[in-house]
Amino acid sequence: MDEQAGVIYQHPLAYLLGLEGIALLHAFGGEYDEQFTLDRIEECRALLSMSERLGAGSFASPMPTQDGYRDWALCYDSPGNQLIEIEQPIVWEILDGLPVGVAVDAACGTGRHAARLTDLGHTVIGVDSSHEMLGVAREKIADADLRLGELDRLPVADNSVDTVVCALALTHVPDLPSVFREFARVLRPGGHLVTSDSRGLIEGVGLPMPVSGPDGRAAYMPVWQRRASDYLSVALPLGLEVRRCDEPWRPSPLVRSDGSATADPANESAPAHDPHDLPYIWALHPFCPSATNATYRGLPAAIIWHFQKRAQT
Repeated sequence: MDEQAGVIYQHPLAYLLGLEGIALLHAFGGEYDEQFTLDRIEECRALLSMSERLGAGSFASPMPTQDGYRDWALCYDSPGNQLIEIEQPIVWEILDGLPVGVAVDAACGTGRHAARLTDLGHTVIGVDSSHEMLGVAREKIADADLRLGELDRLPVADNSVDTVVCALALTHVPDLPSVFREFARVLRPGGHLVTSDSRGLIEGVGLPMPVSGPDGRAAYMPVWQRRASDYLSVALPLGLEVRRCDEPWRPSPLVRSDGSATADPANESAPAHDPHDLPYIWALHPFCPSATNATYRGLPAAIIWHFQKRAQT
């Protein structure tokens, strides 16, 4: 990465060989047999001979989440978004068991959790940094109190809410402690915090979200992938005690034997790989379906936390 400009270089062959390497490590550890290992080695040779078909790679510049989600707002929570389909039932199960009160949906996006909280009888405040996302949420929940704001500067008073929800947004936050301090600040003693976040291919390594820049050039939204201990190390000192933690798995197989995806977390059919575009991993998986399935098998798609703020004594 260019540390000053944040420009990254992504080569499709690097991703594919990375999948093969992880699959081979699984085999080396005894999860797969000799033939699987030999097939992966042969597939590596085949991939190395496909450099022209795959393309030379792309440089991409970082894009603020406000810009990245502008075009995604209208289809973000439409049916077919795998990550939401995995995350939402667990979050709603937790929310359904909480006392009714004042709730903040932080980084509310299109308002899917805010709508659920409203239906449950909560007085809901939705906060998001995207005008477009708030516009969709406003159409969905006419009576909601929706506010433009950032996660590390919530436009909410101290000790004023009973529940805070933050779904699939912390991956975009570089400074996790500042955000959790905000959650603790606005929560009343005994209040509940429910967060969900995406999980990466390799712990601690985030795969940036590719997007098209305003000039049509390749861009990406930065992401940060965290260990479970990263959340705990910021939550526990703030008096946020763990009530539940779930890490739901991805579906398996992730890719069918014909190379088609069983589901697409980007909420769209994976396009054919274009060697001139920023590498889109779901378009690359068909080049090595067996390695893809071996790499992603048993990996959690998300991590979902339920914390409760310690009551004052």
